[in-house]
Amino acid sequence: MKNKTVLWFLMIVVPLFVFDQISKWWVVLHFHVRKLGYTKDNEVVSYWENSEGNSHIALIEDSFNIIRVHNQGVAFGLGNGTSWAPVVFLIVPFIALIVVTVLWRKNVFVGVARYSAPLLIAGVVGNLTDRLTQGFYLEHLREGSFWERLSAGYVVDFIDVTIPFIDYRWPSFNVADSCVCIAASLLFISGWKDTSQTQEESS
Repeated sequence: MKNKTVLWFLMIVVPLFVFDQISKWWVVLHFHVRKLGYTKDNEVVSYWENSEGNSHIALIEDSFNIIRVHNQGVAFGLGNGTSWAPVVFLIVPFIALIVVTVLWRKNVFVGVARYSAPLLIAGVVGNLTDRLTQGFYLEHLREGSFWERLSAGYVVDFIDVTIPFIDYRWPSFNVADSCVCIAASLLFISGWKDTSQTQEESS
């Protein structure tokens, strides 16, 4: 990359990455009391409260909350709680970073899709940082081995949204997830525009 391109990349990636990490650490430090509960099938689950015993902060009642959720899987909690997720989802982000770099060098990101590359980088690095570090700060694993703490790494999700009209609770997410979703949308728009333009030229 040329110097101007690198600077442009950093001007987008760094602020988003910093905002992502600050917001997650605020949540981790605010909801720091670990509680144990049970599901309907009597499976033990953990949840987090603040010093006042609250497990969430309601920004918009019954619609928009701040909570603390540990996600070792990916979008919609796929793979969460499995033994393979910590290994697989530590490797996948590195592959994603390599793919984005290669595609950028091949000038695949053009037009509006140009902004999707730094957004993808910010999102992937933000969640990868969680997976590499958060397990080492879990109090109940303080005496655990290096691998136990690394494999306990998780992504901090904290944005909890319920769509009132259909009473649907969207899976919790974070700033990094938002970056990836916006990047995917930009790629879709770019591809749709290219397809439409090709069809007009051929007609």
